[in-house]
Amino acid sequence: QVQLVESGGDLVQPGGSLRLSCAASGFSLRYRSIGWFRQAPGKEREGVSCISSSGGSTYYADSVKGRFTISRDNAKNTVSLQMNSLKPEDTALYYCALYRYGTSCYIRSWKEYDSWGQGTQVTVSS
Repeated sequence: QVQLVESGGDLVQPGGSLRLSCAASGFSLRYRSIGWFRQAPGKEREGVSCISSSGGSTYYADSVKGRFTISRDNAKNTVSLQMNSLKPEDTALYYCALYRYGTSCYIRSWKEYDSWGQGTQVTVSS
């Protein structure tokens, strides 16, 4: 059974950091590109970052460039999202998912992804 499980979400003060993890079970992430998306209440799901299957290409939404870093550890079958300098507007439910169309990746639309995890809540508030 293909399953992705996100973890690492928490309540953090503005300016703080969190590290989210996306773990795969039932299959290997080695040959798959992975994306992180987020959804705040009343808003559409938006792409945050993605990483190609090789790890050689990464993409970030403009809103998180310079603050977030995506990485992968194929030996541990995980993909991580390091989030620094967090802002209240980063508050959302964060999801990871598999890119459907090959070994590269884009974060144009959540519809290009499948096998979504259940999400992990990130709340940035003082």
